[in-house]
Amino acid sequence: MKVNKLMTIKLLLTLVVMFGFASCSKKSGSSNTSSATGWKINDPKGGFQHGLGYKKQEAGPGLIAIEGGTFTKGRVQDDVMHDWNNTPNQQHVQSFYMDETEVTNIMYMEYLDYLKRVFNPEEENYTNIYNGALPDTLVWRDRLGYNETMTNNYLRHPAYSYYPVVGVNWIQAVEFCKWRTDRVNEDVLERERFLKKDAKLTEASADKTFSTETYINSPSSVYGGDEEIVMKGKGGKTPKQKPNADGSTAEPKNVYAQRSSGLIYPEYRLPTEAEWEYAAVANAGNREYNLYQGRKKYPWSGSYTRSGKRQVRGDQLANYKQGKGDYGGIAGWSDDGADITQVVKSYPPNDFGLYDMAGNVSEWVADVYRPIVDDEANDFNYYRGNVYMKNKIGEDGKLEIISTDNIVYDTTSSGKIIARNLPGELATVPVDENETYLRQNFSTSDNRNYRDGDRQSSRFFEFGSEDEDQKSIDAKRMYDSPMHQVEVDSMGTMLKKYDKSSKRTSLVNDESRVYKGGSWRDRAYWLDPAQRRHFPQDMATSDIGFRCAMSKVGPKSSQKSSRGVPRTR
Repeated sequence: MKVNKLMTIKLLLTLVVMFGFASCSKKSGSSNTSSATGWKINDPKGGFQHGLGYKKQEAGPGLIAIEGGTFTKGRVQDDVMHDWNNTPNQQHVQSFYMDETEVTNIMYMEYLDYLKRVFNPEEENYTNIYNGALPDTLVWRDRLGYNETMTNNYLRHPAYSYYPVVGVNWIQAVEFCKWRTDRVNEDVLERERFLKKDAKLTEASADKTFSTETYINSPSSVYGGDEEIVMKGKGGKTPKQKPNADGSTAEPKNVYAQRSSGLIYPEYRLPTEAEWEYAAVANAGNREYNLYQGRKKYPWSGSYTRSGKRQVRGDQLANYKQGKGDYGGIAGWSDDGADITQVVKSYPPNDFGLYDMAGNVSEWVADVYRPIVDDEANDFNYYRGNVYMKNKIGEDGKLEIISTDNIVYDTTSSGKIIARNLPGELATVPVDENETYLRQNFSTSDNRNYRDGDRQSSRFFEFGSEDEDQKSIDAKRMYDSPMHQVEVDSMGTMLKKYDKSSKRTSLVNDESRVYKGGSWRDRAYWLDPAQRRHFPQDMATSDIGFRCAMSKVGPKSSQKSSRGVPRTR
């Protein structure tokens, strides 16, 4: 009897194990089968390919994950400057990543080293690529101050390696972000063996460069089309194709990494104003259940700039100007340990783990400045500055790739020449009615003036009126800012056309960009993350730097939802 019971138990256990293996087998098999057609996904013979093994987005180098959410954007204290440009409004920001610290001198020097190595400035065609990226070190000079030490040493001396880079205008910051995107993705594809190992160091040149967008849209065109560098198949192992009935062999497909592979990072970019303010405030530290307990005046809790913690009580929590002639306290016992900028991570991080979101240097954000944030038009991922572009198709019907002959340069108001694209990148043009026709969400390529600066939002708008000439339109601009024109002729001579009109009423225009946060030159009032100021995008100062951001793809959070459904990041 006992033997029969024992045999029965063994039989049941065997059935359970067999059923478990069968279930696992069925489950693992179904993950590679389309629920739409029943066809195999990622069949080595061809067909639909997709990154089914994708688990989560890795944080790019230097980035910290910021879980998105709702917050009140705008001032939390009295508007003592009477700017009326930061009235409170409710906004929602999607999850994203942001640099842990400001971009430092050593990070920017790596960028300059790359440009100098790949685009030799001694060659006339590339001179302005390198020179246009150089920070303006003369921003340290003052008519009544001796600052030549910083002018000569701040950028390059190793003593300042981990200080935030300054003298960089908004355009240069954007170009740095583009460069960083390409270098990070280039490294990822080399790691995953889609690119030849160390080619980025030994074989990169002006006619052999890597661009993320070029690789995605025309992978065989990067590195000048060198097939020894741009491998077909992971590790250069091209999938074998069976011969056709006539003996011919088809060209292998799906041999390059794509967006659907899940390997390529989204672009590094400047954060939007809403993202920057949300990350700086870090209300996550004030949250209790589903409510914020009070509102923060600074990136840290409390209403004071000094620490209340027992071990460091009285220490300043940021690098800022504490009073007239007081940039760092008295000798021997400094209030904040700095007079100009300071080494990043010298002060405690906020509740998101971000350093120097108040003080040290103010930071460029992506937005075009307008006095009012139009939350009536949008309260989700708010951003003013969209200029929609598309890839340019050449006369041969193929994507046009920038060569050494068609690099586009901009001349700034100070006469500095900056390259806006580099050889190997895709040429782009504004979207046209092929993309905008009968759309409800956008109707033009350039949306910087939408509802605040375009003709429809001005007092000169006349419904149904005929188009006027450009001179008449310029005379009726909503923001009547000066219109300076600067050009550089073929001999390098600067041709300046200064707007001498005495009737200008504003400095706001489509090239005015927002910068956020207080700096080493600012009083504590500007440490409030809600404060906002603007500055011309092609000018630089000794107290404005920047940090990069990156959008997060996939779920908002890695936390378990209230419904018990696990989320993955």
